[in-house]
Amino acid sequence: MLIKQISVFIENKKGHLATITGVVSGGGVNIRAISVFDSSEFGILRMVVDDPYKAVDLLKEAGHVTRVVDVLAVEPEDKLGAMHEIFRILADADINVEYVYSFVMRGQGEMPQVIMKTSDLERAASVLKAAGVVVIPKEMLQ
Repeated sequence: MLIKQISVFIENKKGHLATITGVVSGGGVNIRAISVFDSSEFGILRMVVDDPYKAVDLLKEAGHVTRVVDVLAVEPEDKLGAMHEIFRILADADINVEYVYSFVMRGQGEMPQVIMKTSDLERAASVLKAAGVVVIPKEMLQ
């Protein structure tokens, strides 16, 4: 149920994203979701890929600093207030949402899917499932 996300520390300079994504895709790994947090000096690239350990090996071999963490993927309903409802469920369960980003995966109904890191991933998955939120299984992404 939990998904492996790769974080890569990157310089905030032109072409660096192309270099990193080239390493990953050139090694035969498909990027399913991607997000970048930046500051004036560096950035953190977060990716969900179909083969996280192969991607990490490729990136380390190319000299990049990586970290693998667990995240949760959910599919909110396409209706007004759906994201609010997800965040309210988590808040009511005293679970902090550390960050979120979304993506659309073709062939999966083309509904938006949301990657999230929370203070308690297992419990977050449990309370969301109990509330009828679709929690995306790892096998659909990796």
